[in-house]
Amino acid sequence: MNYQVHETAIIDEGATIGEDTRIWHWVHVCGGARIGKKCSFGQNVFVGNRVEIGDNVKVQNNVSVYDDVTLEDDVFCGPSMVFTNVYNPRSAVSRKDEYRPTHVKQGATLGANCTIVCGVTVGRYAFIGAGAVINRDIPDYALMVGVPAKQIGWMSEYGERLDLPLKGEGRVTCPHTGDVYHLSHGKVTKEG
Repeated sequence: MNYQVHETAIIDEGATIGEDTRIWHWVHVCGGARIGKKCSFGQNVFVGNRVEIGDNVKVQNNVSVYDDVTLEDDVFCGPSMVFTNVYNPRSAVSRKDEYRPTHVKQGATLGANCTIVCGVTVGRYAFIGAGAVINRDIPDYALMVGVPAKQIGWMSEYGERLDLPLKGEGRVTCPHTGDVYHLSHGKVTKEG
């Protein structure tokens, strides 16, 4: 075993876990889960069977990553944030064949207590504020807050707000990294 597991954690047979991953207190990883290298799972995390998690993903305390959720490399899931996989659940109606896939792209941050309604894609390096509710696809680098979430700006890969308008054209340099970002046709891209 080339990863760390606390004695209270349950790792079902068949789970794939990459090297240098740390699994803390009372975590349950189901047998079909595929987890990359250098990840961290805080206390009381659940990882379902049909879950794919890339490298260097941080899942903070009290997060359940349900079936049909994909987290690419470098995703951050804040404490007690929520994923769903059924859009219209009822206790008396089985909808396990109606799961809607959720895809969180590289470098995205999902703030504490936010909710990601199933069936959406969160773009690369998007930043979802604490407590926000995401119910639609989110563009790369977007800064989203509120219920339901609305876009209020753009974020750099470093995690700093970019001085760009929501619409129109723009160009800005990140003061921390020197990376240059361009806004054009409602999309932000990084130069180079």
